[in-house]
Amino acid sequence: MKLALTLAAITGLVIPAAPAFAAPTPAPSATAPSTAQLVARWTFDAGAVNGRVADASGRGGPALTTRTADAGVLRFDTATPSGRYVSFPTACATTATKCPRALLETASVANLNPGTRNFRWSARLLTIKTQITGSANVMQKGVANTSSQWKMQVGKTNGKAQCVVVGAGSPTVYIARSSASVADGTWHKVVCQRRGTALQVWIDDKLDGQATVPANLSVSNTLPLRIGGPNFNTKTDMFHGRLDDVYAELG
Repeated sequence: MKLALTLAAITGLVIPAAPAFAAPTPAPSATAPSTAQLVARWTFDAGAVNGRVADASGRGGPALTTRTADAGVLRFDTATPSGRYVSFPTACATTATKCPRALLETASVANLNPGTRNFRWSARLLTIKTQITGSANVMQKGVANTSSQWKMQVGKTNGKAQCVVVGAGSPTVYIARSSASVADGTWHKVVCQRRGTALQVWIDDKLDGQATVPANLSVSNTLPLRIGGPNFNTKTDMFHGRLDDVYAELG
């Protein structure tokens, strides 16, 4: 199983044994409830064909286009016989003038603009703290200071998963943070969920943090969905680990 895979190395980096973490704050053990409709899913099992990763939801969702800068490369590696994952370029030195970067992108589509409806976005991820040079963007649609936004990222300071929303016409950023680090060299399933006034982060099918958002908070914009980084204008917010089974559900 991919969840059981431990990280021995990210290209060019030897990883020490993963540290032990204290148990998170007691939380329900049930899987995140959902009656939502799957609207997009990318498993990376078929890799990229002509630079595009096909949607695997069976609902005709959008394909992802690979984008690279400064010789960045996306690798589609075999994790187990059950499937593959995508590896992003490793972090480079802060003094480097050029850093290999890569991300995946799809144009804005209606089903990725939830408005005020319930919405979930999820990914399985594997990374370590030394590969987090800023707030490592796993998924992002929209920009906080110019439009509404939903986002998943891993924080630099403590390696915690963060689910972020910003409503249209408001500068307020709402963040639900996990109680423990996910940057520990093992696979974790992270689910961000907005249900009514609750913004929740679920780690490995357990509720691990939440925040309250306004009931009328609306997320809808014409900007692309990007996976692995917000854009190529920054080096610090790129994601440098491995991702698998990225999906979104609406309703």
